[in-house]
Amino acid sequence: MDAWMTLKEKKSESELLAGLIGEADAVVVGIGAGMSAADGFTYVGERFKNNFPDFIEKYNWFDMLQASLYKFPTWEEYWAFQSRFIVLNYLDQPRGEAYTALKEMIEKKPYHVITTNADNAFYAAGYNMDKVLYYQGEYALMQCSRFCHDKTYRDDDLIRRMAEEQQDMKIPSELVPHCPKCSAPLEKNKRTAEKGMVEDAKFIAERDAYNAFLKDHQKGKVMYLEIGVGHTTPQFIKHPFWRQTRQNEDALFVTMNQKTYRILEAIKSQAVFLTDDIQKTILNACKN
Repeated sequence: MDAWMTLKEKKSESELLAGLIGEADAVVVGIGAGMSAADGFTYVGERFKNNFPDFIEKYNWFDMLQASLYKFPTWEEYWAFQSRFIVLNYLDQPRGEAYTALKEMIEKKPYHVITTNADNAFYAAGYNMDKVLYYQGEYALMQCSRFCHDKTYRDDDLIRRMAEEQQDMKIPSELVPHCPKCSAPLEKNKRTAEKGMVEDAKFIAERDAYNAFLKDHQKGKVMYLEIGVGHTTPQFIKHPFWRQTRQNEDALFVTMNQKTYRILEAIKSQAVFLTDDIQKTILNACKN
């Protein structure tokens, strides 16, 4: 950490964030659910209750994530829930203030983003999408439920029809989308522990671009900035960031989270913990 001049002076968390980004040779950003929640796109509370009162009454769910992973008894009910979910969390999700401010801070630097989220936050904030890897899929995309081929589909008009024309938590059977190859129903393109997800040519190209960026920035003052990442899928962001930091003595692992998670002992001397409100910290940092 001796290479990072910003750390030599006592600063607020927003000043630290701004200073470290400004000083970095390159920035690798890992975004988890906590970032979207900080911008108000929460999966619990009133946002969930106001949009899914009938499903909550029937299934007694606690949050939207639990609900989105549920194995529905019919495709009509599956798409009744998922269409509402996709409209809320992708098609009509507004621009996030913290996402926009973060873009303004990093866009003049060599940077790349990996996210385990699947909402539209990066599109809405105007990111260069060549620099963003959606590792766990995107809510607006559909895939064959049998994984018969590696292609995804998108039909926003159909999703909106599902959300508008459903009754009693079911869409009309004729609106259930089907695979053009094997005729199996289509499902949301989202990675799960049980099945994984369809990885199409676009995803593979984006993953290759991200890995190429990591390879090109193995030395120097590389900042691995982890924002709102929990411990549900640490193998995608958290653990690789630890490993890459450990392999570069000038690298810095910076985690923004109001929850405390265990960190690899070997990189504690190269770690910075920012625990204040994520949105406020980013917005104030952008002003510095």
